[in-house]
Amino acid sequence: MNNDDLYPHMKECAAEAARVARGVPAARFDEPTHCPDWDVRALVNHWVLYTSHGLEHRALRRQLPEELVARDFTAEPDWAEAYAAQLDRAVAAWADPAVWEGEVDLGTAAMPAVEIASMIIKEMAVHGWDVATATGQEFHVSQDAARFVLDVVLTHGDLYRQYDGFADPVPVPDDAPAFEQALAASGRDPRQRALGMTTGV
Repeated sequence: MNNDDLYPHMKECAAEAARVARGVPAARFDEPTHCPDWDVRALVNHWVLYTSHGLEHRALRRQLPEELVARDFTAEPDWAEAYAAQLDRAVAAWADPAVWEGEVDLGTAAMPAVEIASMIIKEMAVHGWDVATATGQEFHVSQDAARFVLDVVLTHGDLYRQYDGFADPVPVPDDAPAFEQALAASGRDPRQRALGMTTGV
């Protein structure tokens, strides 16, 4: 895929991530999530850091500063609006076709910019589902975006499992919707809404 294929998925998933963020009640930050050892606060902070600030910094070929890595975004009363604004900046940074060319230095390794963008779009959607599910919401994606997320999960699944980023795949019917297949392939059970069940991070 090239940027013409991926950029619409980035915009779609960013818009849906912002919508879900606005629906997260502050009273639920200390509640558990489907991600082992992460409450809603930890999950949201990870999601905000890598899918908005991380997305922009990758486009600009800059490392994330320690101040951002350590920040508790949820401590800010308007964190959801700040996240939405940062997502807009990040998506705008990828509007230049040249940004999709070459590689991105991750500090320990370099990867093609297209692959980095693909993986972050996947993070928007999969962790967006985690946040939505933990806070009584749903995460919606189009069929095209869902098929794209599924492809990314299948392509990089072994890599994520090496670093405990995904749990073992969860069986789902062969005719399950593409997004449910993507969630299942990442170790999440799309049919299980109760917390504390088998899922990945």
